[in-house]
Amino acid sequence: MAQTKDYSLGEFTFPRGWFMIAQSEDATETPVAVRFFAQDMVLYRGKASGKPILLEAYCPHMGTHLAKNSSSYVIKDKKHVEGDSIRCPYHAWRFGPDGQCNEIPYSPAPIPKKACVKSWPLVERAGAIWLWHDEEGGEPDYDLPAFADYNAPHWVNWNLRCLGELDCHPQEVVDNMTDKSHLEPVHGSIDMIRFENEFDDIKVRQILLGGHKTLAGAEPMLNDTWYTGPGILQSIMVGEMPSLMLITHTPVDDGRIKVWYGLSVKVPNAEPSEADVALAKGYEEAGIFAFAQDFEIWGNKRACTHPMMVRGDGPFDKLRIWYRQFYNPRARAQEFQKRVNGRYVTKGTLEAPWEIDAA
Repeated sequence: MAQTKDYSLGEFTFPRGWFMIAQSEDATETPVAVRFFAQDMVLYRGKASGKPILLEAYCPHMGTHLAKNSSSYVIKDKKHVEGDSIRCPYHAWRFGPDGQCNEIPYSPAPIPKKACVKSWPLVERAGAIWLWHDEEGGEPDYDLPAFADYNAPHWVNWNLRCLGELDCHPQEVVDNMTDKSHLEPVHGSIDMIRFENEFDDIKVRQILLGGHKTLAGAEPMLNDTWYTGPGILQSIMVGEMPSLMLITHTPVDDGRIKVWYGLSVKVPNAEPSEADVALAKGYEEAGIFAFAQDFEIWGNKRACTHPMMVRGDGPFDKLRIWYRQFYNPRARAQEFQKRVNGRYVTKGTLEAPWEIDAA
């Protein structure tokens, strides 16, 4: 399992950015154990505020996991979550959503200041729960996407699915943005008209126009795909039934990621009918199949720390420079952005044939 140091990405183990950590439905009044960025955490939904809460997993008193228990009377007596606070199942110390202990039920002494666990602020949006991660501890330096089409008229919302964990460094996933040459053998693209990339600070975009062995009709398909930061991919497929795909991947440990997938579909009716929902479901299944083609390859390849690039591959080198901005202090971000910002057209398509290059 390759790690960040093997790719020479920078001084941080994990990238800076917005990351999905759960579907909205995963956060309930029953705390659950989760793990991201090599840290064990507890996720639950506060009874008072209704908001998702994420805390460090282990009680500072004697190291008990705050979620992994089903037999303590703290759980049996339904005292595990009180308001927005959570009780340790071992000695019933209670911690607020800010991570500070706010009650030790058996002790008359003042609560020690060090009786606290780390807390992470969360944003709930578009059916998902999002976390800002920054090894420097700074506030977000770019916005979480608005996902404006979620709950908008004519759109059938995505049904986010967790596709599991994968022993794969996220670099291998992000590489797909510039990988023109895999599109035909893996995904069935044919008669490619255009393949280009654009780097714009914290965003990288891919424009693909072409046919497909089974999906396309008489007209070529246009796909507009972009990353906002290192962990949130959205892709619009323009056609008779436009769709918006969401793929998120979040580090669990160094070299291991958790992946989610969703697809929203624009339908004729402003208030989607049952038939519209069924149609969108079919599109979703087709999209999952296409993504599974990548997923299988990522799960069965060795680390590509030094790509052997040839003509027609796409600008892997630019992408990897772009990606490094998230693994280094934010003060250096523009250093990497300035090296790659701009538009890059990969030859070997109908609009950019090899003959032009050879001439």
